[in-house]
Amino acid sequence: MSLPSSPFAASSSTAGTGEILLSLLPPGRQVLQKCTYQYPLKLIAPDPHHSIEEKHVTVVFLLTYGGGLVGGDKIDLEVGLQDGTRLVLLTQGSTKIFKSAGRSVISGQTLNVQIASQAALCYLPDPTQPFAESVYEQKQTFYVQPDGTSSLLVLDWVSEGRRARGESWTMWGWKGRNEVRESDEQSKGRLLLRDAVMLHEDSLAGAGLVGKSNGMGIFGTLIVYGPIFKKLKEFLLQEFTSQPRIGAKNWTSSDGATLVNGVSKPEQACQTQDGLLWTAANVRGFVLVKFGAKELDSARRWLGGLLRKEGTVERVFGHQALLCLR
Repeated sequence: MSLPSSPFAASSSTAGTGEILLSLLPPGRQVLQKCTYQYPLKLIAPDPHHSIEEKHVTVVFLLTYGGGLVGGDKIDLEVGLQDGTRLVLLTQGSTKIFKSAGRSVISGQTLNVQIASQAALCYLPDPTQPFAESVYEQKQTFYVQPDGTSSLLVLDWVSEGRRARGESWTMWGWKGRNEVRESDEQSKGRLLLRDAVMLHEDSLAGAGLVGKSNGMGIFGTLIVYGPIFKKLKEFLLQEFTSQPRIGAKNWTSSDGATLVNGVSKPEQACQTQDGLLWTAANVRGFVLVKFGAKELDSARRWLGGLLRKEGTVERVFGHQALLCLR
């Protein structure tokens, strides 16, 4: 006698896959039309909230079971923002990249985001944290509209690991690539921006905490694009322009506070103490910010201070958007 067939159909889902689809329903209410995921990926979506501008904003947290990726784990997430929607993607802590069984056993994440007309994405995750002997590869592609009406703010940063255990940049390899392309159903789309980072133990580690990393404990990139972030782009470029240069002359304001190229001395002293280095450039309509600091908390304070001072992120997406920078 044959056994009865199982009432549960075999799953066709692939481990680590997920999909988010955000749409706008009359009279202007955002809904998560789709939010699915498979282990080791997990998505949590609190109730939508209103920004200061009184517009709906949807927040989704990207999590991994155990707080990180074990050697060989793969995340593949597809995100779609329909016309006029606003999405905040966050994490609840740094993504740990655990030790790999070998250099060929690679953990990774692939993220593809389609941003429709008048839609805006604010992606401010906590940094990835590669542990000793880990291997990680990440590719994030953002598709924007050819008419330039999509908006995008992306933070991508990586920390040194567990310094207290002597794991300062002792991973085997970390690769990250961010691309922004024009949306085109017939092809991959015209490439607008590509930013790639490759880190290897032999290029960063060294005696003590110095080596080629120059004592930095965190490296990061901020990508800013689109009409919603126009004022933020201008602000970041102005802040960078006002920074003192080598050999710059000190000037004194009328109230007696010492200024260096428009930057107050206490502010400049704080950045110097934190070992903060940063640069900003206008590239084909994007503002690209590169930064490094000795400590993660120093980078959080600096970047969080800039974004709060300018105000666009909190005004458009709400205070939750800056969760990783508190």
